[in-house]
Amino acid sequence: MAGSDRPAGTGRHGAGTDGLLRASLSAIAPGTQLRDGLERVLRGNTGGLIVLGVDRTVESLCSGGFVLNVEFSATRLRELCKLDGAIVLDREITKIVRAGVQLVPDASIPTEETGTRHRTAQRVSIETGFPIISVSQSMRLIALYVDGQRRVLEDSGAILSRANQALATLERYKLRLDEVAGTLSALEIEDLVTVRDVAAVAQRLEMVRRIAAEIAEYVVELGTDGRLLSLQLDELIAGVEPERQLIVRDYLPEAGGKRSRKVSTALSDLDGLTHPELIELSMVARALGYSTSPETLDSAVSPRGFRLLAKVPRLPGAVIDRLVDHFGGLQKLLAASVDDLQAVDGVGETRARSVREGLSRLAESSILERYV
Repeated sequence: MAGSDRPAGTGRHGAGTDGLLRASLSAIAPGTQLRDGLERVLRGNTGGLIVLGVDRTVESLCSGGFVLNVEFSATRLRELCKLDGAIVLDREITKIVRAGVQLVPDASIPTEETGTRHRTAQRVSIETGFPIISVSQSMRLIALYVDGQRRVLEDSGAILSRANQALATLERYKLRLDEVAGTLSALEIEDLVTVRDVAAVAQRLEMVRRIAAEIAEYVVELGTDGRLLSLQLDELIAGVEPERQLIVRDYLPEAGGKRSRKVSTALSDLDGLTHPELIELSMVARALGYSTSPETLDSAVSPRGFRLLAKVPRLPGAVIDRLVDHFGGLQKLLAASVDDLQAVDGVGETRARSVREGLSRLAESSILERYV
């Protein structure tokens, strides 16, 4: 029962601390009723302790106070924070369940906080698994505690300033990614690809993903103030994740076992690279499944063809898989005639001509972009 009363998809048995923190930041972002109420509490020079969820564990920690079960509103939160004691909300933040209660967490739970309210908030967040908000009257700040971790809420202007800086960095990295990806396409057509070329594209893709993830966190914190930022982010990273998967599928070294599992392993290994490791192309190549020997980066490799076939308009993924399985590599695909393409299951004359013309146009444009 305790687990079922926690916020959907969060809590100890949900998406873990990171998922719970993200959901909690979204619930108290600018534009929400809860954030409005918290800012009213700050402006009123009163403190507050708010539990975002209720179950048997929370009830067992509550002493005194009174049961309300009334609809949540910013003004009610402000008025109830004038009383001594904590406020307990339901998990959807639609009702104020209890008010004026004293929270009595396990005193043996370690805490580095010094103030009574903050110590209680940290301990209750650890013991219950629910997010706890502490509004400090003296320090004039709002702190969120998730599984014992403390996150101070900042002003939207400060967050937006950092987010815009990160967005400018993302634009530069995306421009560089487009350049190295275009170069790789030309090299694929000419069959001149090396492991170094592949690692350079995989490296840039991973860098763009990480910067985008940082900006996505800002978007969550900004709430309604981050709508424009969210649109810009979506536009910049469109196609990045599919491109990352296609690179791995094209260049994953041949080995025994199921390819799908190995693709996911390589993607996981790329994601697990530390920042210093990501700077080293040899480490990126290792994550892709190549040897770390010095000569590996200059070794020739040939793509299977997933990446370029994905650029052919209206070509289903299942057909792409069958084409790659049938021909075994991009060079054979490029050399295939319409009749050769028709021999593949699910590829009729019309689609065969579309693939043939699409690959020809891609070959011409890629080489022109490289040499003009």
